[in-house]
Amino acid sequence: MAEKTQQGNNSTQDINNLLKVRRDKLAELKETGKDPFVETKYDVSHHSSDIKNNFDELEGRSVSVAGRMMSKRVMGKASFCHIRDLGGTIQAYVARDVIGEEEYKLFKKTDIGDIIGLKGEVFKTKTGEVSVHVSEIKLLSKSLQILPEKYHGLTNTDMRYRQRYVDLIMNDEVKETFIKRSKIISAIRKYLDSQGFMEVETPMLVSNAGGAAARPFETHFNALDEDLKLRISLELYLKRLIVGGLEKVYEIGRVFRNEGLDTRHNPEFTLMELYQAYTDYHGMMDLTENLYRYVAQEVLGTTKIVYNDIEIDLGKPFERITMVDAVKKYAGIDFNEIETLEQARAIADEKGIEYQQHHKKGDILNLFFEEYVEEHLIQPTFLMDHPVEISPLTKRKPDNPDYVERFEFFMNGWEMANAYSELNDPIDQRERFKAQEELLAQGDEEANRTDEDFLNALEIGMPPTGGIGFGIDRMCMLLTNSPAIRDVLLFPTMKPLD
Repeated sequence: MAEKTQQGNNSTQDINNLLKVRRDKLAELKETGKDPFVETKYDVSHHSSDIKNNFDELEGRSVSVAGRMMSKRVMGKASFCHIRDLGGTIQAYVARDVIGEEEYKLFKKTDIGDIIGLKGEVFKTKTGEVSVHVSEIKLLSKSLQILPEKYHGLTNTDMRYRQRYVDLIMNDEVKETFIKRSKIISAIRKYLDSQGFMEVETPMLVSNAGGAAARPFETHFNALDEDLKLRISLELYLKRLIVGGLEKVYEIGRVFRNEGLDTRHNPEFTLMELYQAYTDYHGMMDLTENLYRYVAQEVLGTTKIVYNDIEIDLGKPFERITMVDAVKKYAGIDFNEIETLEQARAIADEKGIEYQQHHKKGDILNLFFEEYVEEHLIQPTFLMDHPVEISPLTKRKPDNPDYVERFEFFMNGWEMANAYSELNDPIDQRERFKAQEELLAQGDEEANRTDEDFLNALEIGMPPTGGIGFGIDRMCMLLTNSPAIRDVLLFPTMKPLD
């Protein structure tokens, strides 16, 4: 143990010495009038990928690139280094006789991690590597920290999330994930815009955080001496816009839920909700199928995706099954034959399904679904027709008012989207809110509160409407084969180090 402690102390001392050397180099640069932090711009003509992809056209031509130095090999009068930019990495050949003795001395003092700009001619080395023969080089920013070792990279998962900037530098696949995420969101917008939807923005700070079953974050607005909450969904304001005559609206934005952390949950996440007048949940199913196929084809070039070694085919028609039929299929229990709450509790007791006293028959059906069905929904599946007890904002089925016109979209055993034929009856909606208030009084912190202004909007009149909410982060996880939500959030929520 003493030997390990000594090794640790030596390692810390070595690092401190290296850090001091870097600061000494910076001090020397400043003293000689070459402060790198004075530079305000650098004209970049090409990225590394441009040069490599267009070598035949650019061979022998002068280019200027800028990026972070990732390696350096000094060999007397000539040296090689690799520069990493947004497009990747490219090799630079730096010769003393070309850039001059003084500049070459400065180059030799540069460190891995420094940001440099260079100009020169494009050529290929004897080994066939596309490179830049440098004629001019400039230090643009001095790195005062030490990057992780080249071949091992930044592998500590916790540190990768805390220092995403280092993670992006060291791990190309991480950068590619977030480039894909950006393309996914762009493709969603492109598709919806092509379908006549209008993108809007609604408040994040609200007096009544409704539209979902979740505990909100709370804050205080000093100017009005008013308690406010961070929104948990986008729904109720978007529906107000449907009332106002904007027939197709969507929003992509952050929502906040005061919940735990795991591989699929983060307290702030990106949600996309859309609402379309004069359609229903069947119209939302069609839109979901078309949207997912479009985004996969646009971003990945295929409708077949692989997640965790399982192929998921977005090209085939998505399965559609009711919650009652799904529970019957996977649990062997037919809730059509269960008529009373007492019968539902009895079968739950028999199967070891835990429920709470305020749970109704529909709640217990949903508990059976979560226990027996969810994990089996790997291929794209619309789970339809939920019990009314768990769907306070959804239109009832005309032929079976105990259930509603709702679906949840599942892939890989995950809920990917939630959609309704929206409830537009203000009298029914008030009764649903009343039931939610009773749950709140019984201690359910995730129950909805009555929203009088929203009820007033419904009384003005909302047309028949279909609506859906997509979890953008889970969609990005599937399309980038990422194991955890933190892998698709640039800066996920982390426990404090202290």
